[in-house]
Formats: sequence, C-alpha cells, structure tokens
Amino acid sequence: MLPSASTISRRLLGRLRDVMAGGGTAQDRLDKVVKLIAADMVAEVCSCYVMRAGEVLELFATEGLLKSAVHETRLRVGEGLVGIIAAHARPLALAAAQPHPHFAYRPETGEEVFHSLVGVPIIRGGRVIGVLVVQNKSQRQYTEEEVETLETVAMVLAELVSSGELINRDELAPVDGNAVLPARMEGVRLTSGIGIGMAVMHQQRVVVQKLVAEDPEVELARLKDGLNRMRHSLDRMFEAQDLAFGGEHRDVLETYRMFAEDAGWRARIAEAIQSGLTAEAAVQKVHEDTRVRMGQVSDPYLRERLHDLEDISNRLLHHLVRGAEAGSSLETELPEDAVLICRTMGPTELLDYDRRNLRGLVLEDGSPTMHVAILARALDIPVVGRVKDALARIEAMDPVVVDADNGQVFVRPSDDIVDAFSANVEARAVKLATYAAMRDLPAVTRCGAPVRLMLNAGLLADVPQLDATGADGIGLYRTEMPFMSRSHLPDVHAQTLLYSKILDAAEDRPVVFRTLDVGSDKLLPYWNSADEDNPAMGWRSIRITLDRPAVLRHQLRALVAAASGRELHVMFPMVAEVAEFIAARTLLDMELARHRSGGGEAPSKVRVGTMLEVPALAMQLPALLPRVDFISVGSNDLTQFLFAADRGNTRISDRYDVLSPPMLNFLRWITTLCGNAGVSLSLCGEMAGRPLDAMALIGLGIRNLSMSAPSVGPVKAMVRSLSLERLEDYMNTLFDLPDHSVREKLRSFALDHGVQL
Repeated sequence: MLPSASTISRRLLGRLRDVMAGGGTAQDRLDKVVKLIAADMVAEVCSCYVMRAGEVLELFATEGLLKSAVHETRLRVGEGLVGIIAAHARPLALAAAQPHPHFAYRPETGEEVFHSLVGVPIIRGGRVIGVLVVQNKSQRQYTEEEVETLETVAMVLAELVSSGELINRDELAPVDGNAVLPARMEGVRLTSGIGIGMAVMHQQRVVVQKLVAEDPEVELARLKDGLNRMRHSLDRMFEAQDLAFGGEHRDVLETYRMFAEDAGWRARIAEAIQSGLTAEAAVQKVHEDTRVRMGQVSDPYLRERLHDLEDISNRLLHHLVRGAEAGSSLETELPEDAVLICRTMGPTELLDYDRRNLRGLVLEDGSPTMHVAILARALDIPVVGRVKDALARIEAMDPVVVDADNGQVFVRPSDDIVDAFSANVEARAVKLATYAAMRDLPAVTRCGAPVRLMLNAGLLADVPQLDATGADGIGLYRTEMPFMSRSHLPDVHAQTLLYSKILDAAEDRPVVFRTLDVGSDKLLPYWNSADEDNPAMGWRSIRITLDRPAVLRHQLRALVAAASGRELHVMFPMVAEVAEFIAARTLLDMELARHRSGGGEAPSKVRVGTMLEVPALAMQLPALLPRVDFISVGSNDLTQFLFAADRGNTRISDRYDVLSPPMLNFLRWITTLCGNAGVSLSLCGEMAGRPLDAMALIGLGIRNLSMSAPSVGPVKAMVRSLSLERLEDYMNTLFDLPDHSVREKLRSFALDHGVQL
C-alpha cells in the first residue's frame, strides 16, 4: 500500500526540520534543503530562487542544474516561468515546460534536458520573496497533492529566506526621503477629525517558531482548544464593549464573529495540520494562501473582508502561541497621545488599545466601509487610509499629525505646523459644541424654509443617534446589514423582532426601510452567485429579490407584522423600470392582505416609494409618479450610471463632480416633475451629508436630506445660515455653463453670503 500524500508531506517536513535546525551557514542549509526535496519528490532538479532588490529573482541554490549558475542566473518578475510564478503568486505545473510561451532558456543552467516543471511561490507577509521549482526529464504530470506538498515546504522555506541570513532584510526597503526630515504624506479620509501624537507601530503579528508537527492529532487538539479560548475571549471583549459604548455597531462585531465560526476556514487549517504542520503554522499557511488570493480580487467588499481575516488569524495565533496566557484581551499599552501606524487592521485589533490615549490611525490600505473604519468613526478616532509607504517612512515615536479632514499625514512636523493644528483641534471642539447646542433647534433657513434632516442607518445601534443628533427620522434604513452579518438567511421571526426594535427605538419618528439591496459589492455568505464582469450593473438589489420572490415576501411579511398599528415606509432599491416597481408593490399588497386575513393588526398607514438610481427610471417618471408616495435619489449609484464612471475605480471615481451642470440639471428636472405631481422627493447619497453639496440640493428645491449621523450638525448649521432666495437666484446662472464643475463658484457664494460650511 502506497503512503498517502499527507504521510509523504509529514515525512519530508520532518527531514527539513532537522536540516533547518542543523549547523552551518544559511547557504549551506539551503543547499541541503533543495537536495532533500529533489530526492523526496523523485525529481532530477530542485531549485530555489530568491527575490533581490529591483524585483529580480536570483538562483540561490539548486540540485540538478549546473552549480556555476548559482548567483549568476537572474530573472525579472514576469520573465520566464519562474518570473510568471512570482508575478501571479500562484503555483504552475507543466508536463511540457519548454513549449510554454513564457519559457525563458538560460544556457548557463543546463536545463535544456528537463521537460516538466512545477513551481510555487515562496510567500512571507503577503509578499512573494522567492520561487521553489522542481523539474524532471520526463513529461511528468504533477498531482495536486505534489503541488500542495511543495507549497507546504515553501512555507517552511520562507522562514529561512526571510531570516536576513541569505540577503540583508534592508535590501528591498524603500530608500527615498530622509528619515529625520519633516514629511507630508497623502491619503484618503476614512474618518474625519484631527489627531496629534507620537507614532506607535501596530505589530500584532505573531512569529511562528515551530513549523513542523510531531503528531497531527495533538495539533488538531491544540487547534480546537485555541478556537474555544478565542471564542470565549471574543465574547468577553464584545460584552465589555457593549458596556463601554452602549452596544454601538454591535453588528460589525457580530460579522467579525461570523468569520471566527467559518467552517471552511477551520477545515482548511485542519487539512494543513494533516500535511505535517503545527497548528500555528497551519493557521499562517491558510492565511497566506487566502491573503494572496484575495489580494488579487478587485471587488472592494471582498478585499475589505481580508482585513477581518487577518485580524482573526492573528488573534488565533496569539491563543495558540501564548496558550492560556493570552487571556481575555490582547490589550496593548499606549503612550499618552498615540497615533497607530499599520498596513491594515481588523476591528477587534483597534479595541485592543486603550482608546483614551489614542489620537489617530494611519493605514497603508483601507476604505470608509472597512470594519475598523466603522468602529473608529463610532469612537471618534480620525483615520487616514491608503497612505503609501507609511510603515517605511514613519519611525516609532515620530511626532505625527493626522489631518483626516484633508486626507493628510504630517510626520516630524515643525512647531508652527503643530501649533496650527492644535488650534484647529480646539476650533473643532468649539464647532462640535456648537452643533450639539443646535440639536433641538429646527433646520430652517434664514427665511424660514424648513428642511428635513434624516439619518442613514444600517444597524440597530444607529437608531439612538436620532436623539443624539436631533434628526427628524431615518430616511434610509439599509436592511441588508443583518443579512450580511449572519451565516444563514434570517427567517421571518428574526426579521420581525429586529424591525420591531427599530420602530420602537425611533418612537414616533418615521423610518424608511429599504428592502434587501445585495449583489455588486455586498455579498451574502450563504448565496453562491456567478462571477460577473460588471456586478454594479448586474444581478443585484430588486433584480435578485424579484427573481427570488420568497425572500422579498418574507421580508415584507416581517415589515408588515413589525409595523402593526404604526406607519410603515417601504422603499425598493435599484428599480430600472416602472414594471419592476409594480411587481414589487404587488408582493407588498399580497402580504398586507395576508396579514389582515390572518387577523393581524394592519399598519396605521403604508407609504411606498422607490430609490431613483438608474437614469432609465427617470425617463419614466410620468408613468411612475402616480404610483408612488415618495422617491429617494441615491446619488452614489445615480452619479456612476449618469457619467458611466465606476465609483470603485480609483482612477476615475473622482473624475466627475456631482456639482457639475449635467448632474444639477438632471436633479432639477426630477425635482420639478416630483413637485408638480405632489410626490415627496429626498436624497440619501453622500451629497446630502456634505454641507456645500447639501446647499446646492436645497437650492434645487430638494427639502428632504438623509445622511450619516456625524453630518447632521454641519448640515444643520449650513441650513440655518442660508438665505434661500439669494441661493436660488444665483444657481439659475449656473445650469447652462460648460464648466466641468461649479463647486468653487458655489463655495465663493457661500463665503460671500456668510453660509457656514
């Protein structure tokens, strides 16, 4: 009986462990490793290429090729088969390598007699640091098990390659700039505010010391124990955070918990243990595989979930390495006035720090919708993301100013810069106090015109912000958040309880429930959807729920039951034609009739509307308006469809301005038609929450704006300082201009007329 693939892998790893622990130089050990791999995999050749400065792969060791080629043969990333493996960070197995279009012949290696090839990337920290290659003279068909064995070996080899013994670790470090001079770095605002403090490098990553296991069963038991301890510590952390900030953004933490419970993730770790790795090495291997794979995904939602996976992997590693000493928290001490610097961060990693001393966060990656940004926003911590080379250019304990309002980071700033920002911090505190004092004042212009300021919400914990901000109600409740944070589809009972709690918390203020809006960048873990070339314009939102009417009917059934005796406001998303609205409205009418026939108390009033995000629907407004009670413009999607500009594409996402003549004319036309028909019109996109943009919307005649909670104060201050008649007269001069944007013209108007922005 032939030994299994896992047995072969464990045997090879055991031999490698002995070699790695042996004496001699790193080069000596690497030479022994490639010889051992070639023998164990019955291959004529095993070679190891190491990444050098300038993205060049250098042959560092070989068994089977000419020894004179070592340190002489070099390939650029993307050049030859070795370069292709490095460029794509994926294995490559070929029974006939030489006919491949990327094959690059190097006569000094003597490899012309070898026909088959299998190679895997050597990965450390999500970055390719080398390539491991096996070759045979025959046209050998390498099995998946052999490829997986080589990947496991490459992970062990990564420790040697990255140790600094083969090449200097500093060789690939960026060298631009003087570390002692002041520097200004650009990024994007993830959470507004200004923070001043000393740089603290976020380094929660655990170094795995022992890679090869003695007994897989022992390691599986350690994994189970580590998972249990991690779950208990997360429960304690979440309970403490509920006490600390009133349960805010609990659903974000529940989403994080879902990753910890993912059966597929745990199964992959168990498989890696069976191949011969320790429990912590298996966690690291699975994470590195996932990190490389997801790093190549363009979908922003999937990429952001990678941050949660990194967080949960590091947390599990802490429990495996430190055992019971890991305790209920990994809390890290901070100096007074600290600014965290990191590549990325998961949500619970932020909670490991004492936020009383935390003044800001700087990320090399990031987006406003990533979970750590959502939590930072709740904790009022300014965050700047996408700051290139932040870890390389900022040293620990460097003075740092985080100007999140303008997406800037000042490193080692001069005294005058610090003084200026300190004054801004004080001014911001005064401004926030002013907003708080306005909470109970009405949002009316200087001439007495009322403007309704509503909240955008997606979590039950968002509803208390109605009292905190003085908002008039919830203009957009995103019902998809509970669907996305669960591992299975919530049933009618669970949805009814949630919607009832939302209506209870809102008391007598209106709540507009948008039905399930998933697809595109919002994926459900329990629905398998086919890949789409352009998911933003594909199978999403109302298109999904009309194709799966039972899902929509169950949600509508829950909404009707929750609103018994109360007003119900339902809004359908991504409607592209009147026929879709009629079909959705018919399902709602069926659920209302079902509820009444079952003896249930009907809602006291039902108002039904639609999002206007697709320009095609605007072309049908005469047919739509008699059938709706209200329309809400979704400016984010409407803008990308109107300008044919993907808002997820950083190269063009800011190319077109919403304060441009075509957008303003389009909105003015919609406003006029709705006004003539007596249909309420609101806007719930990002435009509504920016004071200058909101001023323009009010000038167009839109009197209902829905925004995030932090925007209510600034927008209300703008409204109360605005002279509406003067604004309307001025805007009439802008509609026919050929300008790319009229933003600066509107800003000048605001400054000239004392409008508070």
